[in-house]
Amino acid sequence: MHTGMLWFDNSQTTLTIKIKKAVDYYHKKYGRVPDLCLVHPSMLKDSNVEEGKITVRAYRPVLPGHIWVGVEDKN
Repeated sequence: MHTGMLWFDNSQTTLTIKIKKAVDYYHKKYGRVPDLCLVHPSMLKDSNVEEGKITVRAYRPVLPGHIWVGVEDKN
């Protein structure tokens, strides 16, 4: 993913809820459902997780509390 939407959420809710809020906002704003979510490794217990139709991956450059959602490049 080269482009996407960066979402900040430092609330005490679960990661699943944070991702759902980010995905819902992305869909509402861009009219497309994202399929990839990148988060800081400290936010994720497993390295890769499937949350419904979205793949959640640990990615160190994303700061804690931030969620990067978008459409995965298929190249």
